[in-house]
Amino acid sequence: MGQLYEQIAAAPGGRVSYADYMNMALYDAQAGYYMRERTKIGRKGDFITNSSFAAVFGKALASFFIRIVERGGLPPAICEWGGGDGRLALAILEEWEKKSPDTYRELSYTIIDQSLFHRQRQRETLRAAADKVEQYDNVSRWLAERGPFSGIVFSNEFFDALPIHVIAKEQGILYECFVAARDGRLVEEKEPLCNLDIARYLAERGLSLAEGQRLEVPLAARSFWLDIGPQFRQAVMVTIDYGYTDEQLRAPARRHGSLRGYFRHRLVPDPLHRPGEMDLTAHVQWDAIRLYARQTGWEEVAFLRQDRFLLAAGLLDEWAVSKSAELFAPPSREDRMLRALVADDGISRFFDVLIGQKGVKLPIPDIWAAPEFLP
Repeated sequence: MGQLYEQIAAAPGGRVSYADYMNMALYDAQAGYYMRERTKIGRKGDFITNSSFAAVFGKALASFFIRIVERGGLPPAICEWGGGDGRLALAILEEWEKKSPDTYRELSYTIIDQSLFHRQRQRETLRAAADKVEQYDNVSRWLAERGPFSGIVFSNEFFDALPIHVIAKEQGILYECFVAARDGRLVEEKEPLCNLDIARYLAERGLSLAEGQRLEVPLAARSFWLDIGPQFRQAVMVTIDYGYTDEQLRAPARRHGSLRGYFRHRLVPDPLHRPGEMDLTAHVQWDAIRLYARQTGWEEVAFLRQDRFLLAAGLLDEWAVSKSAELFAPPSREDRMLRALVADDGISRFFDVLIGQKGVKLPIPDIWAAPEFLP
């Protein structure tokens, strides 16, 4: 904690916003969690995510993307925001080459990832497809060099890691919460809300807090969309993440907010615990993402839970029930992955998928392998 504590102690008043704290704790070049050279995903890391099921998750995504290209008229180009260790990209590329070799020859795959460690892992993972993949550390830099992008924009758990501000309502007064360095510890402090950007966000979203409620304010996601969203010409966006709609945010169970940490597969309610050593995340406010996508010219195609998306995209086409008597033989492992992705109590119950289009009109329902699974 030492380096991060010193940075916060040196800030005006010895404190920073939660957004600045998350930037430090996650992305600081020396002390940030995502910058550390250690495994973060999977059994040896801190959390399980969709990329942990890359062998089958990537197959369904590849099949969906191929239909978008072949039937929707888009060029075979993918830009993935936040590539993690590259396993999901590898699964998509391998499946694409098998299922559509003609479009694969023209396929380009760009990964945007701020973490140098992750980009190194991606190069190792994707060595066999190095001629297809390019990497950038920043979306704005990529767009500045390449210009307006046409193709498929894909992200898996990207927006939940963007920094957020935190506000709370106590005795009828709105406060912003801060992280302060005091006597060798990081503590939370509050002051009446005076950040005009936060006030504007609440007004344009029509949000109000109940007494005692805490709320994350995703100003970084708002700025990201308003800056980046207009810079796409003909594109389809597939955004996968966990989050809440405004209606869900109003539920009493969510009055304490969603900012938390994950360390060695354990949820850590206190985001000030182990700064720089654990993942920090807050649930996406889906209606905010949908609003700013619309404001920047994107038309919503679908918004549905991940298991429904995977089934409609053709996950059952990949189903192969294991005939092996050996429990951990590869077919059996894949079978368990498939079940985990579509079971009612599996990982997909936590995730939603937002699909948008800009400058194109997708031939619906032709892009779906099994439209009967759509809500």
